[in-house]
Amino acid sequence: MRFKGNTIGYLFILPAVAVMATLVGYPIVYNIILSFQDVTLMNLGSGAKSFIGLDHYKQIFSDELFMKALWQTVYYSVASIILQFVIGFALALFFSLNFKLASYLRGLMMVTWLVPLTVAALLFQFMLSPSVGVLNYLPMELGILSEPIAWLSDTNYALWGLILTNVWIGIPFNMLLIATGINSLLKEVFESAQIDGANWFQRFVKITLPMLRPVLLIVLMLGMIYTFKVFDLVFVMTNGGPANSTEVLSTLSYRYSFDHFNFGLGASVANVLFLILLVIAFFYIKMTRDDEVIE
Repeated sequence: MRFKGNTIGYLFILPAVAVMATLVGYPIVYNIILSFQDVTLMNLGSGAKSFIGLDHYKQIFSDELFMKALWQTVYYSVASIILQFVIGFALALFFSLNFKLASYLRGLMMVTWLVPLTVAALLFQFMLSPSVGVLNYLPMELGILSEPIAWLSDTNYALWGLILTNVWIGIPFNMLLIATGINSLLKEVFESAQIDGANWFQRFVKITLPMLRPVLLIVLMLGMIYTFKVFDLVFVMTNGGPANSTEVLSTLSYRYSFDHFNFGLGASVANVLFLILLVIAFFYIKMTRDDEVIE
């Protein structure tokens, strides 16, 4: 049998498309449908699900807790990404110097990325403790703090306790991708610029950053998507508390669905989160395509 055009290529990817449609597409479509229905624990098994249109979306956007969770999700994500990116970039530049212990230290730093997220959350829950936590003990011993900070039980600091934990986890990911991008840059370009009299700052701004743009976009977009949908870290360390000060969209969706058993309302919050991530992914695709056109 002869195949015309790309037909044979489509046949090769058909199994992957079928798996994606089943495991990814169906849950997304079902969740969207669920958000337009009144589904609670009382009528979940009976099948008597009444269509209520946009009522759930009107309810969540008029809910102060949802708006608070949305703001805290954005704040948590942006603060985490900025710190992870800046520190990861600095470490990538440092290890690109290729000194004697660079490879060993770079490998050692990857341990933080290999630790399971729940284990890291429990570790930092202990480290941030006001009574026995090392992150309170050392600053007090050095005279930086006069009294311990209740990182996870004070509404003023709880979100920053989560941010510090996520930054510690995410730095190796940023460092590794950026370091790989730096190592792929042509050394001849930098040597030519140095011969022409460009100092290190000019080489960094005019050569390194523009050439690393595709890699930096990947790091920022993947980091944003990974951070924005955070659930397990918050659930293990604070469970949205104290006083909802660390409530994010994913934990709020879980709470509506499995604490209040209002599955339609929980699906609505999850769809808002999905829509935000979809917009981020769209801008990422657009920027990468623009780069390809320029090249």
